[in-house]
Amino acid sequence: MDGGGDAQVNAGHGGDSGVAEVGVQIHHSRRLPDFLQSVNLKYVKLGYHYLVSNLLTLCLIPTMAVILVEASQMNPDDIRQLWLHLQYNLVSVIVCSAVLVFGSTVYIMTRPRPVYLVDYSCYRAPDELKAPFERFMNHSRLTGDFDESSLEFQRKILERSGLGEETYVPEAMHFIPPRPSMAAAREESEKVMFGALDTLFVNTSVKPKNIGILVVNCSLFNPTPSLSAMIVNKYKLRGNIRSFNLGGMGCSAGVIAIDLAKELLQVHRNTYAVVVSTENITQNWYFGNKKSMLIPNCLFRVGGSAVLLSNKSADRRRAKYKLVHVVRTHKGADDKAFHCVYQEQDDAGKTGVSLSKDLMAIAGGALKTNITTLGPLVLPISEQLLFFATLVVKKLFNKNIKPYIPDFKLAFDHFCIHAGGRAVIDELEKNLQLLPIHVEASRMTLHRFGNTSSSSIWYELAYTEAKGRMRKGHRVWQIAFGSGFKCNSAVWQALRNVKPSHSGPWEDCIDNYPVKLLL
Repeated sequence: MDGGGDAQVNAGHGGDSGVAEVGVQIHHSRRLPDFLQSVNLKYVKLGYHYLVSNLLTLCLIPTMAVILVEASQMNPDDIRQLWLHLQYNLVSVIVCSAVLVFGSTVYIMTRPRPVYLVDYSCYRAPDELKAPFERFMNHSRLTGDFDESSLEFQRKILERSGLGEETYVPEAMHFIPPRPSMAAAREESEKVMFGALDTLFVNTSVKPKNIGILVVNCSLFNPTPSLSAMIVNKYKLRGNIRSFNLGGMGCSAGVIAIDLAKELLQVHRNTYAVVVSTENITQNWYFGNKKSMLIPNCLFRVGGSAVLLSNKSADRRRAKYKLVHVVRTHKGADDKAFHCVYQEQDDAGKTGVSLSKDLMAIAGGALKTNITTLGPLVLPISEQLLFFATLVVKKLFNKNIKPYIPDFKLAFDHFCIHAGGRAVIDELEKNLQLLPIHVEASRMTLHRFGNTSSSSIWYELAYTEAKGRMRKGHRVWQIAFGSGFKCNSAVWQALRNVKPSHSGPWEDCIDNYPVKLLL
């Protein structure tokens, strides 16, 4: 692509245009056989997918044609004899019908109830909390906690992180020196959670008293009373509400919270569940000089989300999505995976979260395990056959053959990859063979809001909606990674052409995106 772009630029400069055109022709002629081969392979694969996906239909058509031909050749006496035969077996027909009705009733009564996503909201902090790179570095320098080596390390991380100039840090971090305290941490959590919930209740017209289930997840801040109790107190939720507070579960806890809410909605019928996902920075800023602990300071930013789920059939008409699958993978039995994201004290006694150099390799292994479970649930049969065939060949004939990577673009229309950092997005784009448009929502969320932990996948979904790309029937894959080490996936299906909700996080800036990111 770079070569083509350069040729086009040169062609626009008068006398050099002829040379440029010749260069383009030679360049393309060398690649023509490869290009034709790739096109042929592309259409062969498309033909294969079409054949396998429609194999049942292709087989049924001639079968139905034979039946119709045979039926047309039957005379009235044959039809009369068939009717008399059915009359003599009336008891059998009645028994079979009764069994069919009973079986259908049992299935309808015991099948899992659909879980609908009515709406969701994402918190957007006020502009005075923005932390441009220059202000961030000046502030770090003036606090006096970091030596020159640490300051230079933070500067490099910021430049390569994929974050933009408009991300937010909490109010306590804007003072010199910073003022982290329990009161300030509570204030940060209240602003984020209540801000997201206020918008959610306004947009859905659901009264807080109608909420039957509340699940809150925040990894690093777990005060007493809990964050879920703070919400119950603020909105005066009913006394028999089933509330849960998930702590220490990392950036993938948002999907875990959705899974917990889904299981509860299967038991408690005709109710609403609210899932609140957030993280707290105020009390978890690192003020030491250990490099592996400084990275979270550069990546994590203020954010949170609130999601309204329902198991009411009447809500299907107004819901945005239906929950299709949740797949959870936990690699905590492995010591390296367990310690790769680890909260601890450095040699000076300062607390922070340390990120291991093996993090990306461990994340890759967790992803592989997760998609091995998810693949059979979502991939078309054509992809499953290719994967199985490659596995058999590798096992029986050639152990050196590369495993087949299923084409998840055939299963999903949109991808919401946790905006944990630029390297995470790059790695998944490469390993899943995605196109730039598939990771656009993740990259732009990282650029605009930073790593908002478990809520980042909702900012990404909001981006897709704000771009007007979500159509009825589209499938969305939300995938997140977290300490432990965990990789969790949620699959949603759009029930209608989804438009962005009022007061969305991208409401006044979506036209500025996507932005061009520096390599």
